[in-house]
Amino acid sequence: MTAHIPARGTGVRRALLGAVAALGAAALLAGCSSSSGASGSGEVAKDTKADLTYAVWDQNQVKAIKANIAGFNEEYPDIKVNVDVTPYASYFTKLQTQGSSNTLPDLFWMNGPNFQLYAANGKLAPITDSVESGAIDPANYSSALNKLYTYDGTQYGVPKDFDTIGVWMNKSLFEQAGVPMPPKDWTWDDFQQTGAELSEKLKSKGAYGAAAGMDGQTTYYDTIFQAGGSVIDGKESAYDSEAAEAGLAFWADLIESGASPTMQQLTDTTADQWFTSGKVAMYQGGSWFRSALIGSDIEQDVVAYPLPKGKEQATVIHGVSNVVAEGSKNKAAAQALQAYMASKPAQQQQGDMGAIIPAYTGTQDAFTKTMPDADLQVFLDAVEYAKPLPVSKNTATWNTLETNLLPSAFDGSEPVDEVAEELAAKMDAALAKE
Repeated sequence: MTAHIPARGTGVRRALLGAVAALGAAALLAGCSSSSGASGSGEVAKDTKADLTYAVWDQNQVKAIKANIAGFNEEYPDIKVNVDVTPYASYFTKLQTQGSSNTLPDLFWMNGPNFQLYAANGKLAPITDSVESGAIDPANYSSALNKLYTYDGTQYGVPKDFDTIGVWMNKSLFEQAGVPMPPKDWTWDDFQQTGAELSEKLKSKGAYGAAAGMDGQTTYYDTIFQAGGSVIDGKESAYDSEAAEAGLAFWADLIESGASPTMQQLTDTTADQWFTSGKVAMYQGGSWFRSALIGSDIEQDVVAYPLPKGKEQATVIHGVSNVVAEGSKNKAAAQALQAYMASKPAQQQQGDMGAIIPAYTGTQDAFTKTMPDADLQVFLDAVEYAKPLPVSKNTATWNTLETNLLPSAFDGSEPVDEVAEELAAKMDAALAKE
């Protein structure tokens, strides 16, 4: 994964996403306390009095959050909610300090790369009783997202939003190259061949057919899954499997064929920048990328495609969840807020106000309408075959290994299988310490 935080804060996809987890694990462990296992039902008396803190990292979402809270206060007028916004760059540093001193916010945002660390150390309240009471129904959300926020068979986080991966296509460059748009039920071979043909035809314009890009969530995790592989198998790395090597080779082959800029070019100018500048025809990126396209010079030329199919159809899915602190002095009230934020009315309101792609199934129409001619439905349909972002207790440790080792496989300086085996061995050592 690399270091982009989507403009809306709806997803996460780079090493920075979990970086704090590794740095602050010792501090969190030092202050850990066993979970009592007690959990509220998400239902409290309507006249309950409490002051809650709800911690988030995206100022852009605060307007929609406060609209949700206004709806919550119609039911619970005496539960006051303070929205505490901390920029993402320092959010998890602050959270770990609070975790070590058992002063976590009552309700707060959690992402996949950091989740297991908090769940494993008894810092989060399970949603079990809220589910049993009917206050929260996990069936309303993607099973992959529910799995992402489940640890040791217990679910702690309620998905609030999500992002999936697709291919953003610049129709104008296809026209300039005289290359027909591929079918939407395309394959790896279609992608590779189309990319190479476009690069050949667009060479005089300094443009390319595709861009490799080097972060797991938007590129090689997807192709590893499409090859039938995985990144983590239980407590061990799966990078030394044939399927994982095939998923990595997809990107090495794309660069070697000339279909994509070189690794050095992509280091100097990122893949998304190549696309927005009109110099790449096909960019594999997240649903969050729409915010960079709206109002841009190429907006009217863009259409979304599903990821090409390998051995199987697959995409990575990630989303932020709302979690309640196990040590909250107002845990029942916090769980009532957690349940309300997970409800269809609140999620619909979030989506309609343009804050996020809400996680609640059937509330995402507003997202597709933001670029009505681009077929953004592609990203919603992908939920059916989505797989959760690979994570562990200290995700950042092996994210760093990926960032350091994989470029030599992608640029062809070292054989893919040898790099994959080295990565697997070092990743296994890291996972063994968790």
